[in-house]
Amino acid sequence: MELDRPSWAALRAATPLSLTEQELERLRGRADPTSLTEVRDIYLPLSRLLNLYVKATRERHNAVRAFLGDDDRPSPFVIGVAGSVAVGKSTTARLLKALLEQWPDHPHVELVSTDNFLYSNAVLAERGIMNRKGFPESYDRRALVRFVSAMKAGAAEQEIPVYSHLAYDILPNERQVVCRPDILVVEGINVLQPPSAGRLAVADFFDFSIYVDAKVEHIRSWYLDRFLELRRTAFSDPRSYFHHMATTVDEADARGFALRTWQTINEVNLVENIAPTRGRATLVLHKGGDHQVRRVRLRKT
Repeated sequence: MELDRPSWAALRAATPLSLTEQELERLRGRADPTSLTEVRDIYLPLSRLLNLYVKATRERHNAVRAFLGDDDRPSPFVIGVAGSVAVGKSTTARLLKALLEQWPDHPHVELVSTDNFLYSNAVLAERGIMNRKGFPESYDRRALVRFVSAMKAGAAEQEIPVYSHLAYDILPNERQVVCRPDILVVEGINVLQPPSAGRLAVADFFDFSIYVDAKVEHIRSWYLDRFLELRRTAFSDPRSYFHHMATTVDEADARGFALRTWQTINEVNLVENIAPTRGRATLVLHKGGDHQVRRVRLRKT
């Protein structure tokens, strides 16, 4: 079913707005205009819906465990968040983590980005696919599936690699430790990819999935705005992989580089690999040109 913004916002019911403006500033991404009004109208109803899903799933799991005589702790409820580069899916994932932690039944929420499962730049260069970074083949999909499978099976703790957007690479000496959560949010551009024949995909372990959607021309504009904002901020750090964009390249050339990157890499990946997975999502958030969600599509079964 498809709901317009007012109809969806009304489903918030009495769910309280717990975030402050300062907390929201910490959660939203670069050049992302998400406001507290957006949180109230879009993300509070979504957190309420997800809370209902978590409760129902837990009840079903408890019934099966009782039937089997299994007294182990139930596995985490796993949420996938997908969408294009620059569409705002990382902000969506962080907001969901913050809001879901406020519900008393599932206070421990972990967030994992699939960027942590990108192959290192050295491996990408060795395979000749450095210009395919972000495409499905640039990820260690087996390691990602093993991780989510282990968490779903009730593993107490898992260590995974850490990707740095500053270094534009996997950090060889850092690990993210994920302790068994009540809810695990997995965010990434390709998390809804279907499996190849005879294999599992990470989406096979999701209890609920979200696709953040917008028109290609809007995402292109947001990508360019974000790149130029990063040029003025993060790229000025000497440790940044793109430091030269802030020091030796003028703004016009930097914008040209960003546009070519979008046209030859990110838009191609969006059209060929990401957008076709939209129909696999449980819920689609469709944004207008102002970054605000205009309508929501929910699969009821």
